[in-house]
Amino acid sequence: MALDQQEMTMSNPILPDLLALTGAAVAPAEALLDRARASLRTEFLDGDRISGAKLEANQTAAHGLAWLATYVEALRQMQKWALALTDDGKFGEMEQLIHQIAFGEYLNQIYGGIPMNQGEVCRLADLGLGLAQPSHKDVVKLMLEGNTVAARSRLVALMRDNHGHATFGASGLDDELEMVREQFRRFADERVVPFAHEWHLKDELIPIEIIEELAELGVFGLTIPEEYGGFGFPKAAMVVVSEELSRGYIGVGSLGTRSEIAAELILSGGTEEQKQNWLPKLSSAEILPTAVFTEPNTGSDLGSLRTRAVKEGETYTVTGNKTWITHAARTHVMTLLARTDPNTTDYKGLSMFLAEKTPGTDEAPFPTPGMTGGEIEVLGYRGMKEYELAFDGFKVKAENLLGGEEGKGFKQLMETFESARIQTAARAIGVAQNALEVGMQYAEDRKQFGKSLIEFPRVSGKLAMMAVEIMVARQLTYFSAWEKDHGHRCDVEAGMAKLLGARVAWAAADNALQIHGGNGFALEYQISRILCDARILNIFEGAGEIQAQVIARRILG
Repeated sequence: MALDQQEMTMSNPILPDLLALTGAAVAPAEALLDRARASLRTEFLDGDRISGAKLEANQTAAHGLAWLATYVEALRQMQKWALALTDDGKFGEMEQLIHQIAFGEYLNQIYGGIPMNQGEVCRLADLGLGLAQPSHKDVVKLMLEGNTVAARSRLVALMRDNHGHATFGASGLDDELEMVREQFRRFADERVVPFAHEWHLKDELIPIEIIEELAELGVFGLTIPEEYGGFGFPKAAMVVVSEELSRGYIGVGSLGTRSEIAAELILSGGTEEQKQNWLPKLSSAEILPTAVFTEPNTGSDLGSLRTRAVKEGETYTVTGNKTWITHAARTHVMTLLARTDPNTTDYKGLSMFLAEKTPGTDEAPFPTPGMTGGEIEVLGYRGMKEYELAFDGFKVKAENLLGGEEGKGFKQLMETFESARIQTAARAIGVAQNALEVGMQYAEDRKQFGKSLIEFPRVSGKLAMMAVEIMVARQLTYFSAWEKDHGHRCDVEAGMAKLLGARVAWAAADNALQIHGGNGFALEYQISRILCDARILNIFEGAGEIQAQVIARRILG
């Protein structure tokens, strides 16, 4: 389908020598980041170390630096993506427009102000750079001509021809991973999309039949090594699967998260006996795990957990309270973080357990002696349900102490955060893609003033920016997965992908609802669910503020 004839006859909006322009713009952005880092290091140093107190006192600058670093890395990865597509002969008109608009918009935000959320904008002056202005001619050209109405309109025209689907544009992945994407795209379209909104409205658990089908497809053992019953795929495969399933419904896309966390804990911190026992069962979904970390008064401050585990012979007795535990009732085992050294008040006294429990039913959700629980009613992300748990005399076998050594729990947990945040970034991309597709379909179908909504520039412009930012977040996420797969420390890269992905998902959902107008506010329209689901992404697996703090501390250190 075509846009307005006048728009279609515009001159080609793609800039000449685009890759040379964008390639030349990366170095000035990197130099700006280096200047900001140097300026803030001076401010935050206490002797020869970065002061946590000084970071906390000026969070706007610290977190702004994290966002600037995220934008610079995003430009690097978009340039890398564009060059790779060019080498493969796949850098077509749609990809060129996405690339050009991304550079034009992100360079403008770098110099004009990066939105950390709806009400907080970080400007270069906050980073000690004063009113810094672009001086490189290619940066200026991209800022002036990269993201134009003509470019956005042409991009949407091409997206209309391509149905705006998750596979629009070349992703940059190899053929094997694209085959994986295609398989799970079909599964999501056939087994998830038709039913997801009803599950949400009825606040129902995702049917066990869906979990069984996902198990047959290998979702729960995707990245577990073959020697332990898994498929041994790279993290990049996990990203693609999570993205496509979350495009159908974030609850389904999140089912694998708990198995991913549990498997990562056991692989990195478990004994060989624990690996042999637990990993094949996780891989086949013979057992379903849940992560039991957060407590009512701790939130992100996991080091101050108070739930206690006291050893008595060959058994630990657990006492305490946990909250925001996802999928708690239906599962068989909990990765449970508790304090085994009562003389500590920080992370050093924490231990991780593989705590077995009996799966519950609707009538008796928590039948295991020593534990009780209640459901937390939530806006979105409903398919697995959230619970508060109370432990009073709950028993865990001593052999289920992860790694067989007390005091290692916090370190073991930290080693899983990279994978968990990469997976969360992938979920965010899926939710954003869902919002784009739903918003675009509504804009095609809804007629106002004699034409489709999509033919109005501010509607098509919203859709274009969704597509562009989804691709930016996608490339950051693929990069973090690549780093993980190659054995590199990637907490910063994973954090950046999650930080940006969450913002992109919320913006896409909010803009898609705006396109729906009043209908978007009606529960019967699925965009109302997508908006609720998108909102959680900036909170779980590390709230945006915590994520930015972690990134800032690392790049300043």
